[in-house]
Amino acid sequence: MFKFIKGHLESIAGIEIYPMISLLIFFIFFVVLFYWVITAKKDYITTVSNIPLDNQNDTEI
Repeated sequence: MFKFIKGHLESIAGIEIYPMISLLIFFIFFVVLFYWVITAKKDYITTVSNIPLDNQNDTEI
């Protein structure tokens, strides 16, 4: 089945650019995410990590 898909995709002109674009988007996303994690303030991380433990906003059903 992979041979069928590969053969079909090879017949499309200009298709070789899409894997490179996908890799570039993937790489840029994770570089930006890594930068955001490294530069995040400790107060914000502490606040966000305590959200599940905060019982003040719970509503009883």
